[in-house]
Amino acid sequence: MTADQLTRPAGAAASPAAPAARLPFVVYVLAVGTFLMLTTEFVVAGLLPEIAGDLEVSVARAGLLITVFAVGMIVGAPSMALLTRRVPRRVTLVLALAVFAVGHVVVALGSSFPLLLAARFVTAWATGAFWSVASVVATRAAGPAASARALGLVGAGGMLANVVGVPLGAFAGQLTGWRGPFWALAALALVAVPLIARHVRPEEEDRQPVPLRSELAAMRSGRLWLVLAACATTTGGVLAAYSYVSPLLTDRAGIAAGLVPLVLVGFGVGSLVGTVIGGRLGDARPHATTLVVASVSTLVLLAISLLSAHAAPTVLLVCLLGLVGLSANPVLSALAVRFGGVAPTLAVAMSVSAYNLGTAVGSGMAGATLGTGLGAVGPVVVGTAVAALTLLPTTALAVAARRRSAAVGARS
Repeated sequence: MTADQLTRPAGAAASPAAPAARLPFVVYVLAVGTFLMLTTEFVVAGLLPEIAGDLEVSVARAGLLITVFAVGMIVGAPSMALLTRRVPRRVTLVLALAVFAVGHVVVALGSSFPLLLAARFVTAWATGAFWSVASVVATRAAGPAASARALGLVGAGGMLANVVGVPLGAFAGQLTGWRGPFWALAALALVAVPLIARHVRPEEEDRQPVPLRSELAAMRSGRLWLVLAACATTTGGVLAAYSYVSPLLTDRAGIAAGLVPLVLVGFGVGSLVGTVIGGRLGDARPHATTLVVASVSTLVLLAISLLSAHAAPTVLLVCLLGLVGLSANPVLSALAVRFGGVAPTLAVAMSVSAYNLGTAVGSGMAGATLGTGLGAVGPVVVGTAVAALTLLPTTALAVAARRRSAAVGARS
């Protein structure tokens, strides 16, 4: 999505699209990297009962493996964006993948729960560094005319994780034990290292880096912080419920544990399709898209909490949540880059932090409800409340955009 499309007044006609050129191969390599990153973040959701049983902790405590990863992304993405400002991007990506692989080996071998939490935290720092830098490298490689499409492909790698990576991880965990998926992710990260080293080229580096003071000054944008708030609440609401979907399906809806991965596939397919549709709708009306997505997501989560005792409606609603819940993320990410001005890398990193802040807070609150009278439906109740909060920043952004459009029209 281009900046012109994001800021075009409602009703203005779009110019005819130029024929799409093939994206550079490095963009596909980076998409594979983001596939690994999102797979490891949420593969734990399908393995919670197995991990809890093996380590002799409660399911809610095992869920901290998701929360601590999100916390690592919150602090790691902007920190690494600043610390690696003058490090060649190819070096940053390679080192991030190497640390990612080592962290997964530690998890696969470890038997101490605190050690696993520490390994997940360090791995999250590497993931934040990779995600932020990969977005900028993709835009540099594709060029201005195809930068948005390149970002879409890199983001699609992450959505594909919900379709393929997380369900496969759940299946593999049932067949080989929960440690098997972590060994596989470590191996795949090492395979990606030479691909990154070969295809990320020096000409894709910035010739004159923006001064640190200018980058930090760009973070003062009020519209940027509204976008970041929407990133946090929209993701936090959906993933508060999704992080504990396994106990919801088995304990509340009465679905067999062997069928849970199939439901995860349905959620993942919905997420992939919803991201594509949301991005296309957001080209013309970004603020209307974010408002509609926030409203529908809240209603779907509310319906799940009310109907979770019935298997068929619950499965359908979880798939619908995948279709709708994260479909505004491409629009929000593009708005963050737009409002980040001269600091696009830091803006991307801040949006990554915001998404994971929502995940950490949402999943943490959701896990705490499992021991209350709400039981397995508690996370969905939390998700409903958090998702409803998205309407506040998205409404403020829509009003601000309308006022700016009216002011530009008046000046014209």
